[in-house]
Formats: sequence, structure tokens, C-alpha cells
Amino acid sequence: MTRRALGFMAAAGILPARTLVDTFSDGTPDFLRLGRDDEHIFRRWFTFLAEAQYFQRPESRPAEIVDCAALIRYAYREALRTHDARWAAEAKLPLLNASDAIAAYRYPQWALGANLFRIVEGPFETADLKNGSFAQFADVKTLGKYNTHRIARDIARALPGDLLLYRQDPAFHSMIYLGVSQLSGAGHRPAQAGEARYVVYHTGPEGNDSGIIRRLTIDELLRYPEPEWRPLAANPHFLGIYRWNILRIRP
Repeated sequence: MTRRALGFMAAAGILPARTLVDTFSDGTPDFLRLGRDDEHIFRRWFTFLAEAQYFQRPESRPAEIVDCAALIRYAYREALRTHDARWAAEAKLPLLNASDAIAAYRYPQWALGANLFRIVEGPFETADLKNGSFAQFADVKTLGKYNTHRIARDIARALPGDLLLYRQDPAFHSMIYLGVSQLSGAGHRPAQAGEARYVVYHTGPEGNDSGIIRRLTIDELLRYPEPEWRPLAANPHFLGIYRWNILRIRP
């Protein structure tokens, strides 16, 4: 059975028992995990959408993007949609590539309906489809604990679309690793030697300041004036590089 067929069955709420398995016991059912081709498409859209918000005028950005977690939620959700001309008009963004779309499923026509993120601990069980284990909202801590898994604390191991997570007690913070910019003429490909790689993040509100979206090169981040934001293994505030569970490929 093809992944597209499984996607249609998921949208109808009919899924083969084998796809309801949680191979990695990370809370994510196998029917949500993407194959290699879909992984590339998801990474491309997720990073494009996040980076595009940096270049958008603040008044043109979705009102929901108010902090670092909101930027991630927005880019994740929209990366899983059908990207047609209507979508592009509503998003106020150019189409990246109208022919590029995830084949496995299209949000929200999947078994979780409008929900996106796991919000409770434990491996996936079939009842989780209906019992509130998944929701549309998740903060950074929840994204890190239940929707992603740590890869390393070495920034060189990051791939486009991975998350950098930090803890500044009591709050958690996040950045999106972009790799090579898609909006600065380089396109979505591995960085060449000496070529700039980027992260993007929302600073979040502080007092009367609503915060801004920043895009920094990895070199700038490694030399950031406040050392607690440097992605170094020696930095106790840096939790590491985290990868989406839907990109955890079944063996």
C-alpha cells in the first residue's frame, strides 16, 4: 500500500493496524512518519515558511506569531498543508514549488483532524487519536519533550528544519536551523565550505516590547554577546539539536 493511499485512509479515520504502531515509543504513530522524499519536502517548506516571516513586514505576518514557539507551530502546520494558489494568497507568500507537496497526507485531512502536536507523555495508543493526547497548541517544552527527539549537542549535526532548544530557568526557548538560506539566492541544499548557515527565531515579548524575528548566521550565534545563547556543548543552557518525530524513519 502506498503512503498516499495510507494518507487517504488516515483522513477517513481508517488505518491498517500496522500503521498504528509506535516503533520508537516516542508518542508518534508510524502513520505520521514521513518517508525520505516527503522528509525533504517537509524540511524545505518548514524552513522556507519560517525564514519568509523574517522578511515579511510585521503587519503582514500572521497575528499568531508572537514568540519562538508560535513561529515553529505556524511553519510546521503550514508545511503540512496543500500549497496551491489559494493557500499562497491567504498566506501572502509566493509558492515555493506548486508541484512539491508531501504525499503521505495533507493537514488537516488526516486522522488527527485539526490537532498537530502530542501534549502528553508515553507511547502512542489508538485511543490517543480521540482522547486529547494531541492538540493544536504546544509550547517549546512540549515540542521538545513529546514531538521531537534530541540528535546531539553539536551544531554541525543539524539539518534544515531541526530545532535548537535552550533552557533559561524557568523558561524554554527555541530557534529553527535553516541551513543555507532559501531566500538569499542559494536555494535549499547542503552548505558548501565557508558558506553561511542560518537560524531564525522570534525573541518573544518582554514588557511592552512585542519582540522581533531575528535571523543570524551560525558564526554570529557562536559569537553571540550573551554566551548562554551560544550552541555549544559546554553551555549548560543549550539543550541540543532536536529533530521532529515525524522525520524519525521506520527501520
